[in-house]
Amino acid sequence: MNNSNDTEAGTPLLFARVLDGQGGGRAIDWAGIQQWEPAPGEVLWMHLCRNEPGVYEWLQSHVGIPEPTAELLTSDQTRPRAFREGNALVATLRGINFNPGAEPEDMISMQVWSDGVRLITLRRHPLQTPRRVLALIDRGTGPADAGAIVTALTEAMVARMNASIVDMNDHIDTLEEMDMDDDPEEMLQKIASIRRNCLGLQRHMGPQHVALEAISRDAPHWFEEHDRREIAETIDRLRRYLDDIDVSKESAVVLMDELRTRALASNERATYMLTIVAGIFLPLGFLTGLLGINVGGMPGVEDGSAFWWVTGGCVAIIVVLLAIFKRLKWL
Repeated sequence: MNNSNDTEAGTPLLFARVLDGQGGGRAIDWAGIQQWEPAPGEVLWMHLCRNEPGVYEWLQSHVGIPEPTAELLTSDQTRPRAFREGNALVATLRGINFNPGAEPEDMISMQVWSDGVRLITLRRHPLQTPRRVLALIDRGTGPADAGAIVTALTEAMVARMNASIVDMNDHIDTLEEMDMDDDPEEMLQKIASIRRNCLGLQRHMGPQHVALEAISRDAPHWFEEHDRREIAETIDRLRRYLDDIDVSKESAVVLMDELRTRALASNERATYMLTIVAGIFLPLGFLTGLLGINVGGMPGVEDGSAFWWVTGGCVAIIVVLLAIFKRLKWL
């Protein structure tokens, strides 16, 4: 499936802006990128589709990125991580997939490379976060430099987690208010889906927490002090979200345990009642089986009232058994 139909024709470029250092920027095409030379205070931000042909080679030949790093930036190994390479910052981040038909645990990766003068972000599938930051730049109220863009991207990606977490909590609240006897199978399916979402978010957001800490701690000098502070705030927010995910997961587990406990109690009750019924009818079955044997000498064969004597005896046995069960507190 080709997800790059919004790229510039024949190129991997999704969009590019030359920042003016004041919150705005001018658009630049792929040909202009090849000839671009930085002026004082300018930063070039390029957003590329990494699965387009030639991206891997272009990163090495034109940008001068080492082969292992270029391979990381264009590969499908998207576990969140971040590290410093000389004067450059390299990172892989993940955001929630809000594309139609996607589940919250279906995360989308974005690779980031910047030397402070050029910033390259790469993605495979459509990601809304870069477009949001781009809209701010086009309005003249966006980030002013490479560090601020990295900070804005990470803040936006983490902030969008909140919508998914709130949605999961709303689903849990709804399930808690439902009558568990109405449709337990459907409830179990919904709870299992919530648990999968929680585990998926946790699996990706845990490493992302570590990656953001690496950016805050080891970023190059062009990553300014205020950028580090904002990244630290993003880390705190992500930690709170991870705690919320833990709470949601535990709430789902409690609901699932309660459903299973009710189902087990219902099964035990049914088994108990079947045992009581079997206990009552076992002696009756023995008696009727004994009287039904086809041999000579059976009492009452010639007596017209024998049937009613047997019926009365069976009723008496039932009454006696019920009294015994009641005394033993089995009923």
